[in-house]
Amino acid sequence: MRVYNFSAGPSMLPLEVLEQVKKDFTDYNGTGMSVCEMSHRSKPYEEIHNTSISLLRELMGISDDYYVLYLQGGATLQFEAVPLNLLKKGKADYIVTGNFANNAFKVAKKYGDIVCAASSEDKTYTYIPKNVKVREDIDYLHITSNNTIFGTQYNELPKSKAPIVCDMSSNILGKRYNVNDFGLIYAGAQKNISASGLTVVIVKKDLVDSGATEACPNFLKYSTQANANSLYNTPTTFSIYVSMLVFKWLKNLGGVDAMEKINIEKAKMLYDFIDNSKLYKNNVAKEDRSIMNVPFVTGDENLDAKFIKEAAAAGLVSIKGHRLVGGMRASIYNAMPIEGIKALIEFMKKFEKENI
Repeated sequence: MRVYNFSAGPSMLPLEVLEQVKKDFTDYNGTGMSVCEMSHRSKPYEEIHNTSISLLRELMGISDDYYVLYLQGGATLQFEAVPLNLLKKGKADYIVTGNFANNAFKVAKKYGDIVCAASSEDKTYTYIPKNVKVREDIDYLHITSNNTIFGTQYNELPKSKAPIVCDMSSNILGKRYNVNDFGLIYAGAQKNISASGLTVVIVKKDLVDSGATEACPNFLKYSTQANANSLYNTPTTFSIYVSMLVFKWLKNLGGVDAMEKINIEKAKMLYDFIDNSKLYKNNVAKEDRSIMNVPFVTGDENLDAKFIKEAAAAGLVSIKGHRLVGGMRASIYNAMPIEGIKALIEFMKKFEKENI
């Protein structure tokens, strides 16, 4: 029996994508082999690779002014790669709105004059700082569009004369952003794109073509990967294949705009129930609430533990909150159907009735 998987990542994938993977697994498209066995230099794989990139460009409206790179190492490696590639003047500002944003900031401090322009740590990352002033002579401003652990998201980008660099790992393709507003976007694939292993980097060509810093290893240079169409070494072929299927699924659904409407509907259902409940509470500022990650608590750690155990028995799994927040967290990425939200709400109603 399939469960509703509320994991923050790796997260659930569309069932029809998994069914296609199952069908293709031992013999992809008549090749007599799995994609897992296929040379990344072969024509069948080249078609997968290029189709995936083309579909992503179409879905996100990525112009020819940007490279699309398929890399490895997750968003975590990009915490290093971004400053190593982009710190030409040696200065950057970071807005710290959660744990991963803070990790990116701390790592970048090794490489130059890196300043925290604003932080929401004072209120346990439950809001997005507004009207942030950033330095004018910086190479870039770094933000995290959606904060997986604490459940906040950017609805309006900060003002910056410098390029905005964005970790979009947990809401890429789930909310519409104008790619032209960014100098660079990076995202781990394991939430809305594919199986784990693939990292997507969308970067303006002029930022790459002007060269990386002297300290940047060749493998981490965006130019190295761009010049090789992300085939400098063996890429994450299976994850890229799955991404192609996910992009086809999303396109058939109506694209990012249609997906965002569905995501807003799912999130509203859950937030409305929490806000009207006598047992559950979400502590995030309402105007900054994420439509991807919904943390909530009962106020009693023992009751939270009971909820998590009974939810799992009811087929609602991986709903335990991050250790920094506690309680529960429903990660409701693109592949989570509305039926999953309804099932969660029905369980929450029953649990509240039995435990209040």
